[in-house]
Amino acid sequence: MILDSRKLNGPCACGRNHVMNTRAAVIEEGCLEKFETYLEEYGITGKRAAVYDENTYHAKNLVRPKAEQEIVLNPENLHANELATGAVLEKLDPDVKLLIAVGSGTIHDTTRYCANKLGIPFIACPTAASVDGFCSTVSAMTWGGYKKTLPGVAPDIVLADVSVIKEAPLYLALSGVGDILGKYTALADWKIAHALTGEFFCPTIEGMTRDAVKAVYECCEKVGERDSHAMEQLTYALLLSGLAMQLMGNSRPASGAEHHISHLIEMEPEALGVHSHALHGEKVGVGTALVSGVYHELAAISDLSPYVKPYAFYPKDDLYRFYGERLAPAVLEENQNDCMNGVTPEMLAAAWPKIREIIKEIPTKDELLSLYEKIGAKKSLSDIEVPDAALSELLHYSPSVRNRMTLMRIRLMIGK
Repeated sequence: MILDSRKLNGPCACGRNHVMNTRAAVIEEGCLEKFETYLEEYGITGKRAAVYDENTYHAKNLVRPKAEQEIVLNPENLHANELATGAVLEKLDPDVKLLIAVGSGTIHDTTRYCANKLGIPFIACPTAASVDGFCSTVSAMTWGGYKKTLPGVAPDIVLADVSVIKEAPLYLALSGVGDILGKYTALADWKIAHALTGEFFCPTIEGMTRDAVKAVYECCEKVGERDSHAMEQLTYALLLSGLAMQLMGNSRPASGAEHHISHLIEMEPEALGVHSHALHGEKVGVGTALVSGVYHELAAISDLSPYVKPYAFYPKDDLYRFYGERLAPAVLEENQNDCMNGVTPEMLAAAWPKIREIIKEIPTKDELLSLYEKIGAKKSLSDIEVPDAALSELLHYSPSVRNRMTLMRIRLMIGK
């Protein structure tokens, strides 16, 4: 299976001219054996450095791409942060002209950040179907303890060898399932923002992302069996979601309130007192179920007028109490130009019938938890090393980690 940018680039019915920087994504067994053929086909030349961690370097069935330099990072406590990027940049030969990421999310975010900093291209070689960020144009980093997106570069091409991916630890694939199922609430948040404020919305990009969700929903019960077709479909969905973000120019189609919960856990605010080792997609999956529960409860309100009130952002003192001195300044800076500015109670009340209809497109919390149970995915806060007592503050403060309109942020206007 090959996703070709030539079929996705260009003018769209939404009025925009979409651009996809990744020229092709190849998803098939044994595609890394043809690494040289693909680079020649796309005219990619120059001295190469391949970036691994010790686990991905020894991945089962992996045919390592030929490279003049190999950088192998210690996987213990490895995160996409200033330490990882510093280690790569320090070791890198000065005349390298092409980076090759061989690993999962952390290796790819680290490599794309370095490629952007050096102004050189990179090739993506996922070894697990764990996240949807392989095709991203930005790097999801933890910088100074704060979860943020930093400049990156999209891969020139992606070579996803299913014979390698299906042999990765199963929990990585289940994390990928969680990341994709999170698009249910992410797409709802996008459509709700469009209904409320007229925020830009592209049906083509929405359709691509929904196709990704559909592909995973239909095959995810086979993922636990390491079924080749299911793993191929999961990989396809993760790459398709990433390409949709490329066409959009940001993560709007793929990241909403469910991701904000994951980001908040990763930031480890003082008042929350948590340190979770769960993977990104595991946290997103749990966050999706939590958000679905809240949204369906809100949808049960037929007449919002008795409950709606003017929007107000969190008091500064509350943010300092919750986040602490280390994180609060960055949160305040992120939200300076509040995305909710101009939204009135009257606007929300008028849009409410449409918002209720959009919520119906999200599986219920019970439906999601039943699916998680079937496939063996994480399904509760305790499963991702977060105490149940943290639920209320997680739901309340998670919208503050990103200045993006979600129904969870809009909920600050609903006084029920």
